[in-house]
Amino acid sequence: MKLSGNTVLITGGTSGIGLAFAEKYLELGSKVVICGRREDRLNDIKKKHPGITTKRCDVNDSAERASLATWVIENNPEVNVLINNAGIQLLADLTHQINLDKVYNEVETNLIAPIHLSSLLVQHLIQKKESAIINISSGLAFVPLSFMPVYCATKAALHSVTLSLRHQLKDTKVKVFEIAPPSVDTELGHERREDKTQTHGGIHVDEFISEAMKAIENDIYESAVGMSENMRQKRESLFSSMNH
Repeated sequence: MKLSGNTVLITGGTSGIGLAFAEKYLELGSKVVICGRREDRLNDIKKKHPGITTKRCDVNDSAERASLATWVIENNPEVNVLINNAGIQLLADLTHQINLDKVYNEVETNLIAPIHLSSLLVQHLIQKKESAIINISSGLAFVPLSFMPVYCATKAALHSVTLSLRHQLKDTKVKVFEIAPPSVDTELGHERREDKTQTHGGIHVDEFISEAMKAIENDIYESAVGMSENMRQKRESLFSSMNH
């Protein structure tokens, strides 16, 4: 798929992988629309990159997702790429009573939001000459870490949903990608850390974006980047060592 001349909508676009996708697509000659919850971040990005269109939206809210889809189609009717990137990563000890609000929040953001937003935009995308839905899953979709079971389960479910959506759209021009990052050094998981300045650890985000863009350009519909490929290939054997 071509990387220039697109109009790309990116959820969770104010930091990390989402912002890196936005900057790379902009650099390659595509128009970019990002959404996020933090108005101050959106304003800072707009100042730094006037070519990026920003829209405040909490994808955890179904009404805001519907409003976002309507707004994008009305104001950026040429939109032909959706990147479902927004996500949160929390800890959960299932041997004790869980905080249901946190579970609902994680499932809503990581799984229900991309399902819903894709469904809101897919009929619009079908009409384009070339279009794509790009779901950002995780290497943890294949091998879970037991101390963040809900996060891993949502990413495994997103992997499954992506397979089904790709099949349902096989006779259309909409390409459905899954990009599974390894650990990438971003803010992911900051909600669960006491030190909010601490980053996630892992490969540099630029390294991940470089590999992800190669996969998109070459129509590799399921791409596990870096260590995620090892996790995809050796699921059962890695579970014990990763959770030792």
